[in-house]
Amino acid sequence: MHLFRSLLFIPGNQPKMLEKASHFLPDAYIPDLEDSVPDNDKTDARNVVSESIGLFTESNSLVIPRVNSLESGLFEDDIAALISKGIHGVSVGKIYDSEDIIQIDKIISKHENNLNIKIGSTILIPWIETASGVLDSKIILKASERIKAAAFGAEDFTNDMGIERLPDNSEVDFAKNYLAIAARACGVIALDNPFFDFKNSPGLIEDCTNSKKIGYKGKFAIHPGQIDDITNSFSPTKLDVDHAKEIVQVFEKAAKQGRGSTSLNGQVVDIPVYKRFNLI
Repeated sequence: MHLFRSLLFIPGNQPKMLEKASHFLPDAYIPDLEDSVPDNDKTDARNVVSESIGLFTESNSLVIPRVNSLESGLFEDDIAALISKGIHGVSVGKIYDSEDIIQIDKIISKHENNLNIKIGSTILIPWIETASGVLDSKIILKASERIKAAAFGAEDFTNDMGIERLPDNSEVDFAKNYLAIAARACGVIALDNPFFDFKNSPGLIEDCTNSKKIGYKGKFAIHPGQIDDITNSFSPTKLDVDHAKEIVQVFEKAAKQGRGSTSLNGQVVDIPVYKRFNLI
């Protein structure tokens, strides 16, 4: 099972940035053909990313370009250019409903078939970033077995809602929680939107911690300097692991004695607590 803790965006129209990014080790590289590329550079960026994929494929990290949306009219050309290059999957923005996913799945399958690539092997990370996308997220995330993770896009969501983007994220709290719950219900990983104040390490860590509390398992980075903070924030510490081992040990000892619950340091340890800590 692949980890999706840190996912690094790299502008697809910047060859030097793509080369530089290849020396860092996020869990996934996300060469970007969408929002970080001006409209008049889209074709050039597609060619640059296609030629640069080899920079990333020798690492153990996943390579999951973010391609242009269905509504852009560029999606299929992006897929045709990239799918033969050894990518693990694609990330796609502006997903409004399950019909978008069905259409995306068909296009990817067509190109997999043309290239004798196993149908379904290209994974998909949809961006849920509109009001309709959030409300229909459970249906969307059930629409294809390709979907392994779902990304929340706060910037486009607030734009769609016509509301102000706030530093404390309070305006997106409900949407973020809703998507995390939907993702869990569908058995996919919830991924958080980037933290744009890239020099603010304490703020990034706090943002990661708050997202982790509600079920997010990873976050997109917009700068290589964010990778370690993100990866560490979504990884258990040694203290976390040691505490989990204690919980598991005391419960299993109690279970052998025919008891369904016990305690550790004054805290009840029952079956749900045991199951939660047994996953760490």
